[in-house]
This record gives sequence, C-alpha cells and structure tokens, in this order.
Amino acid sequence: MDKRARLEAHLESHDLESVWFARPNSFAWLTGGSNVIDRETDAGVAAVGYDGTDVTLLTDNIEADRIVAEELPDLEASAVEVERFPWYASSLADAIAERVGDERAAADIDVPGLERVDPTPLRQPLTERDRDRYRELGRETAAAVESVCREIRAEDTEHEVASALRVALSAREIEAPVVLVGGAERAQAYRHYTPTRAELGDYALISVTAERGGLHASCTRTVAFDPPEWLAERHEAAARVETTALAATRAAAATDGDSASGTAGDVFAAIQDAYAAVGYDGEWEYHHQGGAAGFAGREWIATPDHDASVEAPMAYAWNPTVQGAKSEDTALVTDDTVEVLTATDRWPTVTVDAVDHDCTLERPALLEPEA
Repeated sequence: MDKRARLEAHLESHDLESVWFARPNSFAWLTGGSNVIDRETDAGVAAVGYDGTDVTLLTDNIEADRIVAEELPDLEASAVEVERFPWYASSLADAIAERVGDERAAADIDVPGLERVDPTPLRQPLTERDRDRYRELGRETAAAVESVCREIRAEDTEHEVASALRVALSAREIEAPVVLVGGAERAQAYRHYTPTRAELGDYALISVTAERGGLHASCTRTVAFDPPEWLAERHEAAARVETTALAATRAAAATDGDSASGTAGDVFAAIQDAYAAVGYDGEWEYHHQGGAAGFAGREWIATPDHDASVEAPMAYAWNPTVQGAKSEDTALVTDDTVEVLTATDRWPTVTVDAVDHDCTLERPALLEPEA
C-alpha cells in the first residue's frame, strides 16, 4: 500500500477530512524532504496536509520558495498546493488551525481544535522507494563510521573521535542525532557512553544513529587496541543475542493473511532466552534492546509483553549489550529474509548462529588495528 492509500484509509477510518504533518520525521516520510531550520523545536517550519485528493504545503513566506524548489523530492511540485502566511502573523500551529477551519482534521503537533494523529503506524511497513533509500543510507553510514574507526588510536579522546564521526557523516549529507564513544573504562561502566575528554585506552565502542531524508540507521563498532581477555567472548555473546533478535523478528513478521503473526513482546521473549543461553541471564535489564527503525531512531522499543505488531518489510535495529560489549546494526527484515543495511565489505566479521532459530549471520568482529 502506498503512502496516499494509507492516508486515505486513515481519513476514512477516523472520519477525518484532512491530516497534517509538521514534525520533521513525518514531513520527511510524506515529502522525502526536510522542514527543519531550528533543531531544538519539535515542529519544523512547514506542514504538509492531505485531504484524500490534494497535497497542501503550508509555510511562511520566508520558506515557501526554497521548500518547493528543494524539499519535495517525493512529490511533483506542480501538483502541490502551496499556501503562504506572513512570518510575523502566525505560528505554524495557528496557521494550520486557520487553514482547516471547521473541518474535522488531525495533526501530529498540538493544534487548537484538531485531533492528534500518531504517525508511527502510517510509516510502517516501508515502501519500496524508502527501502532503496535505506540501503544507500545504511551503506554510507557504515562506511563513515568504519573509516573513522580505522584511523583512531588509543590515546585519542572520546570527544575527538565523536567530532571525527560527525564530520565523516556530514560529508555524506548525513545528520548524527546520536553519537556515542566509550573508551575502555567508560564503556564498561555505562551503557550510554556519551563522549568525554577521557582517552580511549585499551578499546573503544563507537555507536551512532544517523539520519538522512527522515530515515534513521544505527550501528556499533568495536576497536580493540589491547583488549581485556573477556572482550571477544562478551562481544560474540551480544552478537548471538542480536542475531537471535533478528531471526525472531523474521519469524514474527511471517504473515497469515493480512495480519502479522507476532509482536514485539514475542521478539523480546526470544532476546531474554538468548541472554540466558549465552550465559548472561538477566543482562537485558541494564539497557533497552532496540526495536523497529525507520522515520525515527526507533519507531518503537520492545519491552516484555509489548503488543506492537512486527511489520514487514521493515527496518529493525536491535542493540543488545553485555557489560563492556555491544552488537548493533540496522537490518531490513521481510517474512523470509534478513538484509543487514549498515554493512560494508571492509570490516572483519564473525559467523554467528541464532539461539533456537535457523539463522546464521555475518556480524562485525573486533577490529584490531596493526601496531
């Protein structure tokens, strides 16, 4: 089902005349472009609306021409109705309210008189065009991260590595909403190793969530200079849990008619069992395990008994940790395949079997730089 068909179904099922998107990820989902100027605000500078027939761009006079020219790659600009309001006259929310009038409408931001729409279900599963874009984003994200990882040294600071990652991603027109760099000491102490001035030391965990065109790709790499003896074993344990999560996701996505047969809670149960099988029972309690990815870093994060439907084809980013080690990539999952998106052919890999599932994947191994 294409995006307009999904929107038409939503309008009909919720008895709405129009639906409006102003949050950056939802705007990007429908247009392929960006409405962001100030990254500290929840809403962008433009909204896009759909009424079952027409697409309308609503923005102020400062932004209208640029957005039409540069930020609507998925829409034929000549087919988009453009409505401008003076920058000094109204907020975007008020402009939406004025435009809608007495219509029964919904928006993804707070607008006086309008219902609130949750865009997450509309963004699942991924369309073919978005899957193709995701493949490009995944390859380029992995290439950027791995290029930095091959250059770092034990005496570099976490901040220095984080800066290099942002530059490498930005050079590929990729934003970096999450950049985590943990040296040997802090990677063992914390699951979210936000960068500091500490030197890397014996090894480093490098984790990013990257974004382009609204799509998000996450991956983690481990660089081992003089690693502790336990690191390889914990790394492989985390990789087996991640592989199990992907295998369980594929199984849950297998369809019976039009309905997905499994839930996020089903996958989470498999993750819990996998931790126990690899010798780290209960380790899942110390960090979230990831979930569906797409037009958010995580469209949802799995928890015990979580009833979110496992859709396909859809991206998933599972990120299991074992103290001091982590395994994470973004994969495209269908009901019969697992395609790792954040991968290159320039990183060492290890073959990993899932726990209690018929699935074997090549997962990133530790990178041990030459002295």
